[in-house]
Amino acid sequence: MSATSTTLADLLAEADAAGHDHAATEKNSGLQHIHNHATGSIVWFPTWKKFRDTTDWNQAVDVVAADFRSGSAPVEKWATAFLAGDLAMLLERAAAASDANTFVEENLTLHLTRTWAVADAVAQENGTDLPNGSTTPPVFAGYPYDVYAQDGGVFATTLWNDIIDARRNRALTEEAARKALKPVSRKALKNAARKAARR
Repeated sequence: MSATSTTLADLLAEADAAGHDHAATEKNSGLQHIHNHATGSIVWFPTWKKFRDTTDWNQAVDVVAADFRSGSAPVEKWATAFLAGDLAMLLERAAAASDANTFVEENLTLHLTRTWAVADAVAQENGTDLPNGSTTPPVFAGYPYDVYAQDGGVFATTLWNDIIDARRNRALTEEAARKALKPVSRKALKNAARKAARR
């Protein structure tokens, strides 16, 4: 579809260099942004529409198409399973990352664009129109995010929060496990025995 020679990296670099008027940059570039307050940086990402205007879109759709053509499952079934697995893997990696804020900056855009590319590749394979944001393609049945709302902004911000939470939730789980493994003191055992005897 895309006949442009513009890469996504070019667009993101231009947005980074545009200065502090982020609203004007969004309006003129087709990109959106999130402030990472933990690092003090701005993270730019494309809308799903703008992504289709880049050479990266062609490459991403071709990679996805090659993947599902190499399998035996129906295209939609393959795509649904791929999307669920890809998201689970992302959140698992986020939970294991030493710095969730750096991880989200490095992985958000790639995950957004790969997800949109899956739906576009399925549409092309089936000879149907590309998703236009007004309806959700069947491959997203059961998917936890609205990937087209606000041109992808809802997807990006919700996923951002879930990536940050994955690391925090893992830390809380690990702390609870450590506390559960702490040896119980003799005094605590005696107190428990007294309470049990009074019952």
